[in-house]
Amino acid sequence: MHIAVVGLNYRTAPVEVRERFSFAEKDMPQALEELKRTKSVLEGVIIATCNRTEIYVVVDRLHMCGYFIRNFMEKWFGIPREEFTKHLYMYEDDQAIRHLFRVACGLDSMVLGETQILGQVRSAFLLSQSEKGTGKWFNMLFKQAITLGKRAHTETAIGESAVSISYAAVELGKRIFGSFSGKKVLILGAGKMSELTAKHLSDAGAEEVYVANRTFARAQELASKFNGTPCSMQEAMQRLKDVDILISSTGAEGYVVTSSQVAQSMKGRENRPLFMIDIAVPRDIDPAIGELDDVFLYDIDDLEGIVESNLEMRRGEAVKIEAMIEEEIAAFGTWVQTLGVKPVIRALQEKSSAIYENTLESMFNKLPELDDHQRKVIRRLTKSIVNQMMHDPINRIKELAGEDKGAEALDWFTQIFALEEQMEKLTDSGKECGASRETLELPEQGLPEQGPETREQPALPLVEIPV
Repeated sequence: MHIAVVGLNYRTAPVEVRERFSFAEKDMPQALEELKRTKSVLEGVIIATCNRTEIYVVVDRLHMCGYFIRNFMEKWFGIPREEFTKHLYMYEDDQAIRHLFRVACGLDSMVLGETQILGQVRSAFLLSQSEKGTGKWFNMLFKQAITLGKRAHTETAIGESAVSISYAAVELGKRIFGSFSGKKVLILGAGKMSELTAKHLSDAGAEEVYVANRTFARAQELASKFNGTPCSMQEAMQRLKDVDILISSTGAEGYVVTSSQVAQSMKGRENRPLFMIDIAVPRDIDPAIGELDDVFLYDIDDLEGIVESNLEMRRGEAVKIEAMIEEEIAAFGTWVQTLGVKPVIRALQEKSSAIYENTLESMFNKLPELDDHQRKVIRRLTKSIVNQMMHDPINRIKELAGEDKGAEALDWFTQIFALEEQMEKLTDSGKECGASRETLELPEQGLPEQGPETREQPALPLVEIPV
């Protein structure tokens, strides 16, 4: 078995490419079902955020894995492979595991050390697990990644300075206006990103914050947290002529704000500038709006350099987390090596049990005068002999299986005890060999939410994906 990840992110693809590979939440179960049907794929998890679309798989062979996953993407998104292959990266085995751990810890994010990606990884895994898309390997690996992500944020100071996208948006606004005092802000969308943005704006002294959402009750709920004013999306467009700043993050599939709407609103503003930040993927605001006079439009890619002042400390903490990641990779490798020991031990136990029962039956047939008590005593004592003889070999092969030459040790153990026949029976019956579908208890995050993930650290070397 092998683990691989194929994906694209903010480093390899601009926002206009990433938004074309966005999975709608309602479509994810079907996408996971299609992924399971992909040739060679045994387990799969899809992580889709504003800044990455990554497909993690357990495959029975690595050869052509990238080709099969690319075919899945081409079919699902309806985009010819020639248009996106150059944006893809692929990592295999330890590199894929390292990449997942770095993603979960926020080390692969545009905003180094942000925490929202950990919740997104957790949600992606739990969804795949509920759709029967994960098995023994990913149940263990993703539980380990999520636990590690929480440790990284509780045992280091990686997340102490605010450097989220929402924070960066507010900082950019300060650079334009100097201060939010007396400024009116309109927020489109009432999700987590919008809530974080509203909090930063309120803390920065904005005079009034309007919150618009397709569901008015949700707009009311968010606005109440910051003494803001809720409004419908239609009312929000009417307020464009009054507000100084618009920040949008709705998750809609098309443009929420059009060029004609903004052009109309600018007529009544008397040359007052309108500052707009689009932090949604796919984008909410028509890019053509940026060409209008007195309109300053920024999208999520424009925010990359805003948070540099707080990143230096986080980079120092990231070094500590990288060391933790290497330890966890080794631990997962040990777990993988010991997977093979279970069926071998089971085969030895079944073989010894069969020999034991046949021998006892032969003995009792030759000694018919034994009563039930005597038979029980003989059975108990002889069983103790067998167990004691088995104890040391079983413990020793468990130890050897976790070492560098574990596979070779298992092979010798199988040959020495002549377990080939028992192993074949176990394989045929599926005992110990099938992918486990047990539900795992995952740690609650217990972490402050920040903006959608994104920036930094050197990328791993890419593996060429076969054409």
